[in-house]
Amino acid sequence: MLYTVTVSFGQNSEYEFKFHDEDVRGIDREEAGRWLHREYEALECAPRNPIGKILLLDVIIDVAKYGGEPRFAENGEWAKRFALCCAAALKRDTIRVDVPNLIVG
Repeated sequence: MLYTVTVSFGQNSEYEFKFHDEDVRGIDREEAGRWLHREYEALECAPRNPIGKILLLDVIIDVAKYGGEPRFAENGEWAKRFALCCAAALKRDTIRVDVPNLIVG
């Protein structure tokens, strides 16, 4: 199976990452979630929910947002790890992270 993760910062700013089964099998759901939460804390993301409950989808959006478009544009290891962790954590083959609209679909 081919996994595709697209991170969008607007109509003309989309970054696509593709992985195969072997890549995603190399990281389990819990490990992916831990990486995303560590990045959430390291980037000092602020919870949008006033109660403070942080959902995985919120973490994904905020890590992409606070990580910033330049990281995705350079297509470096951080951006690839982000995309791989999204695929592994959500266990979906096609993911779109729409940063401006705060949607993971």
